[in-house]
Amino acid sequence: MGWITCDNAGMATPDQSHRDQYSHLVSLRHLLHSQPELSGSERRTHDVIRDFVAKSNPTRLHEHLGGTGLAAEFDSGVAGPTVVVRAELDALPIDEVGEPEYKSTAPGVMHACGHDGHMTMVAGLAERFDAQPPAKGRVVLLFQPAEETGAGAKSVLADPRWETLEPGNNGAAIALHNLPGHPMGQIILREGVFSCASRGMSVALEGITSHAAHPDDGVSPAEAIAELVQMMPKIAAECLPDDFGLVSITHIQAGDDGVFGVTPADGRFNATLRTDTDDDLAVLVESAVELVREVARGYKLEYGIEWFDDFAAAVCDGPTVEWIRSAATEQGLDVADRAEPFRWSEDFGLFTKGRRGVLFGLGSGVDRPQLHNPDYDFPDGLIGIGVPLFERVVRGLLQ
Repeated sequence: MGWITCDNAGMATPDQSHRDQYSHLVSLRHLLHSQPELSGSERRTHDVIRDFVAKSNPTRLHEHLGGTGLAAEFDSGVAGPTVVVRAELDALPIDEVGEPEYKSTAPGVMHACGHDGHMTMVAGLAERFDAQPPAKGRVVLLFQPAEETGAGAKSVLADPRWETLEPGNNGAAIALHNLPGHPMGQIILREGVFSCASRGMSVALEGITSHAAHPDDGVSPAEAIAELVQMMPKIAAECLPDDFGLVSITHIQAGDDGVFGVTPADGRFNATLRTDTDDDLAVLVESAVELVREVARGYKLEYGIEWFDDFAAAVCDGPTVEWIRSAATEQGLDVADRAEPFRWSEDFGLFTKGRRGVLFGLGSGVDRPQLHNPDYDFPDGLIGIGVPLFERVVRGLLQ
């Protein structure tokens, strides 16, 4: 594959001619990076992608899908499968500390997960299918909102128009995620579970205030929270002794800051529950709820539980994994097999639930900052790798 060279760190990068070929896509990526928007608020991002993709004459363009999402169809008019290629629109509530020329102009918001690059690669596919339409079947380029909160895939699937875009039993849904810590351009595959299921749990406890000199006259949630924060991380090993499970405490609060004369009546803690599979997550959730119930009862506290950021496990089917492997190998890319699922979650798991589909990784450099770091910046060199790979995979799946 003559268009791949190696830099001084031994990482694969497109050569100069391909950098020139993809320069307009690099400009798109920089524009998207400079104007990030949070989950569910991706209105300008929607419009930028719409205007770019519309130039490629899609058969149909579905605006505001699932809220701020967008889907572009390229229909051959010949019976065949539907292949959906998904990218994410949203950014993160993080202050950017890097200083690229295209630095975020939105205070406290940045593309720290590389979704700007994912969108750009999928938008680049529109040009490919305009220049050479699919011979049969249909390609759907899906730009999905609100991946970071787990709400976006649900909202797209709930949109009545999704029934007309659904890949069905004969089609497939594919997506990638850039992965720092892996060599530039390396393809990371795993049959079965690729990324974990997870769910955010927020527990509120309510008692009775008292003078701090006489705490026994009240009912404080402080001791219950202290006990629960110690016990919650241990329940995964108890209820899932043979499988992976993880409970991470992410927030603790009791009473009001600056108050010293009153013991608190209210307290709250948040936790993220995480497992390899959706079934195991259901077991872990049940155990967590039961623990909260028992401890609250023991301390004579009222309690309430709210759930957030619900992610299904992303499960990859074997034949589609092998096709991606074949396509990547044909393009001279290094392919690595992942032994265990990634612990992070991705709401693409809903698109693989009961359907053929694959979420795979694209290495973005061994020494690059990690995802969600305030200095992360998607490497432009991946655009010239991802676009032709996506095209090769999609055309093969359509056949």
